[in-house]
Amino acid sequence: MLKQQARLFTKISVLLDVATLVTAFCLAYVLLQLTYDRLQDILEYAWALLIILPTWLLLLSYSGIYGSMRTKRFGEIFGQLFKVHMIGGMVMTSFIYMLDSKGFSRMLIGAFMLISLVLMATTKATVKQVLKYFRRKGYNIRNILIVGNGEKARHFAQLAQDHADWGLAVIGFIPFCDVNKEETTQDCIKIGTIDSLNDICKQRLVDEVVFSLPTEQMPLIDDHIASLQEMGVTVRMVIDLYDIPTARKEITLFHDELPMLTFYGKAFDSEQLFLKRCLDIVGSLVGLFITGLLLPFIALAIRIESKGPLFFSQNRVGENGRIFKCWKLRSMFVDAEERKKELMGLNEMNGAMFKIKDDPRVTRVGKFIRKTSIDELPQFWNVFCGEMSLVGTRPPTPDEVATYQNWHRKRICIKPGITGLWQVSGRNQIEDFDEVVRLDIRYIEEWSLWLDIQLLAKTVWVVVARRGAS
Repeated sequence: MLKQQARLFTKISVLLDVATLVTAFCLAYVLLQLTYDRLQDILEYAWALLIILPTWLLLLSYSGIYGSMRTKRFGEIFGQLFKVHMIGGMVMTSFIYMLDSKGFSRMLIGAFMLISLVLMATTKATVKQVLKYFRRKGYNIRNILIVGNGEKARHFAQLAQDHADWGLAVIGFIPFCDVNKEETTQDCIKIGTIDSLNDICKQRLVDEVVFSLPTEQMPLIDDHIASLQEMGVTVRMVIDLYDIPTARKEITLFHDELPMLTFYGKAFDSEQLFLKRCLDIVGSLVGLFITGLLLPFIALAIRIESKGPLFFSQNRVGENGRIFKCWKLRSMFVDAEERKKELMGLNEMNGAMFKIKDDPRVTRVGKFIRKTSIDELPQFWNVFCGEMSLVGTRPPTPDEVATYQNWHRKRICIKPGITGLWQVSGRNQIEDFDEVVRLDIRYIEEWSLWLDIQLLAKTVWVVVARRGAS
């Protein structure tokens, strides 16, 4: 019954999405016609729907949006929709370019994408709330039988009870090992033994069986899983991960064949990385435009004071140890690297970082462009190329990384950034390298797109106020 309902719900979802896409396209046309007034008749653009509908539906299906939304957060759903619309927009733009359709309005595609994203997100949120309401009323419920009586089994039952809108009803527990006393957890009582599992599934209404067992007992349940699968019962397993400290865990099918458990050293998932990359591309293009406007004046000032190249490049360590050329406007005399060894005794930082106040290698123009962070403008090119991010950790040099302790290396598990938590926390006042690393790790573990936006805003204020740079 529930499987039939799920198939029906998927069909309804597809029809709703088709209606949403068509509505968004028509609304985009009407709004542009009212404001722009240069569009042709709507029938001249209708052919675009022949590309939009199959492309969007295919991307929506591939993203997993038509799967169960019981336990999905809205943020996850919106992330999937945003990704679909970005990729769909690129596909649509490519088609228009290949067809050489000069009469087709690019503004129409942009308006359609924005309206479609808003409408589709609103529709999904509304449907999710409606389903939550009916599940709280006792409709569309999945009956769950838990095999296991440990802490994780009880935690699963508690989550199901606390989130009535998920529509998961735990009907009872079956301890895997012999238990003399009757086990009661969250109003769910022991209803049998492992040997009677098949009979219980035949006699009671059971939609899913959840195994929650210690890792060493997992090999003992192969026959039980095979028997349940033979009866068509869905089986899930709560995996005991020994409470390994990790930023994020994920179970996937490698090449649709091999189940793989992944422990990530950072909390970013693919959707979040995609959104971060979109922000990087937009921000780097704006930054490169500003750089182009300022460059003639800065170049003249640098060349007047000291001979040598306009730009300075240096090998830096990027994500997971990748070496890349980090670009800056030259703020030092050309022999700065050779003189660094002579000045090592004046280093004010404790640990694997070199910094001294009133560095004699810095030119007068260099002091100004460092104070205003203008020297870092060329790094927008590194961001555009994907070697850096707008926000991240400071890119270290290879000789610094060579002295790192194990825990220091976590700061290079993500792309380095032009700005970051350290830069807006008064970097001139922090002289302990370990404190810099702690700030970087805090950023990695607490990352969100909103945090990046906040740090970018703070960076603008720091640059304008000329605080923290030297």
